[in-house]
Amino acid sequence: MNQEQMEIKTPEYVSLQFQVAGLGSRAAAFIIDQILLNIVNLLALIVVWLIMEGTSPLPFFFFEDTLPIAITIIVLFIINWGYFFAFEFFSGGRTIGKKLIGIRVIQENGHSITLLSSFIRNLMRVIDTLPTAYFLGIIMVFFHSKHKRLGDLVAGTIVVHERKAKRKKKLTPIEKAIASRGISKNDLIIDEWTFKAFTAKDWKLMNIYAGRFTQLPLVEKNQLTRQIAEILFPKIGQDVLGKSEQELEDTLLVLYLNLRDEWEFEI
Repeated sequence: MNQEQMEIKTPEYVSLQFQVAGLGSRAAAFIIDQILLNIVNLLALIVVWLIMEGTSPLPFFFFEDTLPIAITIIVLFIINWGYFFAFEFFSGGRTIGKKLIGIRVIQENGHSITLLSSFIRNLMRVIDTLPTAYFLGIIMVFFHSKHKRLGDLVAGTIVVHERKAKRKKKLTPIEKAIASRGISKNDLIIDEWTFKAFTAKDWKLMNIYAGRFTQLPLVEKNQLTRQIAEILFPKIGQDVLGKSEQELEDTLLVLYLNLRDEWEFEI
């Protein structure tokens, strides 16, 4: 099926765009991982065979003591299952195959995969492989709207393409002004309920202010700053009175950064 774009709204109210990984890319990554695991399995069996051949006159398949073989099988099972579990958790949702193909596993909320999610997701591989050769998993990924197998559904995960790093773009005038002041969005903590008090109209007002901030003469800029502050400051529990023009501007610019993360992709 064709790869699809999806938008995830994080708990921090940031909209993220992802391209869901389809059956083709997921199968390619799995094949690479399986080739690597098969090489490890083969090397492990060769080592065990050489050790046991050197300590017994009997051929490899006729050992009276089958404990070493049983231990080897258990160890290989742990390696084959633990490979996916460990890599997906400790390597940001990427096994070696996924990294080469450019896909990764994330939580449905856009966050990195958790230890529990990685454990559940890979534990469910036992069912996804039924009846053979990942038949159930392939059918699920092919027909599910978000290309999820059973493990993804239970663990609340999704496989997406890596987001390509954007080229460093030239700073806009307002971004240069903000950078020169050394302020950031973290200078103003806005909780969930405060965010809900702001509307699209408020964002448009802030967007216009930011666009004209570096263009207006000083007197007009001060007037506009105070007017907008009187409208928006009550929503963040701040008073305009007693604040200098510089303080009003800095607070509005920080508010602009916060609202931009919330509204930029909504308008």
